[in-house]
Amino acid sequence: MRSFMRSLAVKLTLAFLVVGLTGAILVAVFVRYRTQAAFDQFFIDRAQETMVENLQSYYQANGSWQGIEQAVLQPAGPDKPPPLERHDTRREWGPFTLVDANNRVVFSGHPFHAGEEYTGKALNNAIKLEVNGQLVGRLVLDQNPSDSVLNSPEGAFLHRVNQAAMASAVVASILALMLGGLLAFTLTRSLREMKQAADAIARGDLEQQVKIRSKDELGDLAISFNKMSRDLARATAARRQMTADIAHDLRTPLSVISGYTEALSDGKLPGDEEIYTILHQETQYLRRLIDDLRILSLADAGELPLTMIPVQPLSILEQSASRHTLSAQNQEISLQVAAAQTGMRIPEVQADPERMVQVLDNLIGNAIRHTPPGGKVTLSAGLENGMIQLQVADSGSGIAAEDLPYIFDRFYRGNKSRQGNGESGLGLAIARSIVEAHGGTLSAASQEGKGSTFTILLPIPTPDKA
Repeated sequence: MRSFMRSLAVKLTLAFLVVGLTGAILVAVFVRYRTQAAFDQFFIDRAQETMVENLQSYYQANGSWQGIEQAVLQPAGPDKPPPLERHDTRREWGPFTLVDANNRVVFSGHPFHAGEEYTGKALNNAIKLEVNGQLVGRLVLDQNPSDSVLNSPEGAFLHRVNQAAMASAVVASILALMLGGLLAFTLTRSLREMKQAADAIARGDLEQQVKIRSKDELGDLAISFNKMSRDLARATAARRQMTADIAHDLRTPLSVISGYTEALSDGKLPGDEEIYTILHQETQYLRRLIDDLRILSLADAGELPLTMIPVQPLSILEQSASRHTLSAQNQEISLQVAAAQTGMRIPEVQADPERMVQVLDNLIGNAIRHTPPGGKVTLSAGLENGMIQLQVADSGSGIAAEDLPYIFDRFYRGNKSRQGNGESGLGLAIARSIVEAHGGTLSAASQEGKGSTFTILLPIPTPDKA
């Protein structure tokens, strides 16, 4: 029972019921009040139209109020004063009090005696009775004239109206309960599906998608949930792949080192310069891999140490180019540094020079490695959309369209050519992490067979930071 009451659908249903019931009761009370007021006004109007006229006619015919009580209470007889025009007057008009011009009670349906002075506050609102322009009395009507017709046809009609109002309230409450239950079930359907999907994800089944049933906030929530599920599945798959790649990349050099050291230890292989060189290369590869993983872990945690100083973008490009000049010459590749536009003044940028050189080393090295002899690698700096732009463009083989979205993923190998080339497979991932730590972005554009362009955008420092 407790879990049932905690259900959102039940809470929404009860909320709809309370709102519907409250509205129905308010409407019923309002209808009853307005109907009662209309009946009261009806009797007052009828009294003013008929009763006043009859009383004034009675006084004019008799010259006084003598005999008015008999005329009101019973029909006329041979020895009785002329009656009023209506019979059963008290039922027709309701209780009233008639006072003369001196405010003395002539007749009353209330506990007043004839001849008493009327002192009721209702006298202020009494209807004046005049004959030939002379005040002859006042008529004080009952405050609730409709009470006198409870057993009359009018009273029966009023009772039926009240019953209909109450019946409408009951019907409205039932409809509110039914519609509230339906709406609550519809509104919470997506939430129930997302809960079931979340439970499945918690059990390890990450490929969960829920149906988008509306275009409101619940629909937006379902879209976000599906995106989260896809991203989680992709991240989990990438983590598993990265773990497998790390294990593979560690196993290969360790196997080489283990094999050579075991052979040297057993005396099966004489030590020489070539063997020692191989061992040194494999340990260097392990060191680079470990360093790269450490940099990525620091970047992921937001703890990558940066020494930010004002740096001229062209000087960073020239420093990086000088480190690769010999390699480019050996492969007959032209390596150039230039401003994006001649004569453009490029402002300084707040950056860690060593980290930015590390980024450019990776991009330039990749460009030289994938550019054939006679090709060209161009480094340029400029301004783009209010940011400082650094570009590394080559005329090499380019990147396949299906691989381009994933080249910054860790250990991603598109054509498998990266495997076994002495690189950790983390270079571009590290480069993007370093650029993002500077508050910038790193993107790539490429057309297969026509080369690639890597673009770094860094924010221009504000005066206070400068």
